Amino acid sequence: MQVSTVFTLRWHTVSRMFSLRSGRKVLAAVSLAVLTVWIFALPNPGFAQANAPVSLTAPKPTPPQANPATEAQEPAAPSMFTHSSGTRFFIAGQANIIFQAHAPFHSPYEAANSLLGRGEYKSSLVGTLFLGAELVRNPAYHLEALYDEESAGGRGISEALGLAGFTNLDVVRNPTLGPVPYLARVELHQTIGFSGKMVDASRGPFSLSTKVPERRLELRVGKMSLPDAFDLNSIGTDSHLQFMNWTTDNNGAWDYAADTRGYTYGAIAEYDDKSWSARYGLALMPTVANGVDLDWKLKRANGQNVEFEWRHGLFGGLVSKERRGVVRALGYVNHAHMGLYRDANKAYVAGVDATPDITKHEAFSAMKYGFGLNAEQEVSDNLRVFGRFGWNEGAHESFAYTEVDQTFELGGDFAGKAWGRANDKVGVALVSNAIKRDHQAYLRLGGLGFLIGDGRLNYAREDILEGYYNLHAWRGAYYSLDAQYVTHPGYNQDRGPVLVESVRMHVDF
Repeated sequence: MQVSTVFTLRWHTVSRMFSLRSGRKVLAAVSLAVLTVWIFALPNPGFAQANAPVSLTAPKPTPPQANPATEAQEPAAPSMFTHSSGTRFFIAGQANIIFQAHAPFHSPYEAANSLLGRGEYKSSLVGTLFLGAELVRNPAYHLEALYDEESAGGRGISEALGLAGFTNLDVVRNPTLGPVPYLARVELHQTIGFSGKMVDASRGPFSLSTKVPERRLELRVGKMSLPDAFDLNSIGTDSHLQFMNWTTDNNGAWDYAADTRGYTYGAIAEYDDKSWSARYGLALMPTVANGVDLDWKLKRANGQNVEFEWRHGLFGGLVSKERRGVVRALGYVNHAHMGLYRDANKAYVAGVDATPDITKHEAFSAMKYGFGLNAEQEVSDNLRVFGRFGWNEGAHESFAYTEVDQTFELGGDFAGKAWGRANDKVGVALVSNAIKRDHQAYLRLGGLGFLIGDGRLNYAREDILEGYYNLHAWRGAYYSLDAQYVTHPGYNQDRGPVLVESVRMHVDF
């Protein structure tokens, strides 16, 4: 998730030479600026609605053609410029700046992959250039080409280490990559209609058509991010206008196929009907855990995903039938060059390995699998709630996303229409992550994963409470205040808790 060529900016990490007191002054100053903009914006609550052309949510906007029946849940987000729906070409962009800080917290020991116990603050910048062209404009068999260019700058706190539910989804997990622009997505998107009835669809970065058949088959092939199509949730998916934590915006137990930037090459087939959808995706796995390179030999390494989506109210007679609800059931199977935590633990105890090292016990025959549930429900004109559950077998190493074997999540958001700020939003979510016993033992014996490892472990679930306020300032400009309270960082009850505070600015072009 990163910046576009035209909007590329180098956002350097704030130097650690400054004291924490200076960091707090910076955070206070930025917060004051946000509140000042808010005050000036308050007299014009209607401006947002008058300039609301098309949604440009990123980094993982819901593909507008996927679920037209659910689109009315949320109005299109305003952008800086109006985007015409009458042309076959599409160009847009976004930029997202996040400043995060935490104070010193209880940390009797730490290791190479620990969240640093001393206070620190870091900033990141991500931006994207979205390009698209409709090659065939007939809605019955629509064909389009999509191309996205990105770049990233800055760093995450502790180099994005020490937390299974890391606090900034924009951060690239490999700090050596730098802000050099790169190809994020390039894909062909084909729609094949099975009914004459057409329904409205929003034009956006992932789908350009404004009318689609109610019953249809959608095919995508090329470079993509699997969360573009799977595990979507209109309340907890977008790190640029909603929550920021990795395991709030995605199912933490879904170890989806991707390189360290979150992208892969693959193909997705999706069937959409009036009230349900089903999708299947096949994608390349990285050659090593959290690696930059992908393994192109599909017979030995691949990620397969299947998801069923049912669009129906969840609360029965407790809420009006007009209040929309969605349930999604996800399953996945990964084949890759992975190791077993148990093998690494046995080799260390037997004296074969000086330290537990799962990379010494990897094999191409390894298979990791899991499933997830994802639900959301509109309760009133302003209130929506959502939840997730995820599980994977946990015996094999965490390989592509993060180090979570089980996760629970519950949260919601409340629109600012109640106080005359239609495009403002406040959200809160609670996430609880866990790992299996072999994974616990590996960390307790001193092993390191690609994200966590304190040199020892007094195990407890990693619990995260996150809240945000997203302020619409002017056209496509937004400011947010966010706080994340994490207990047992890295599953270690000897360390923490820690409060991570954030200020975010987002612009849709």
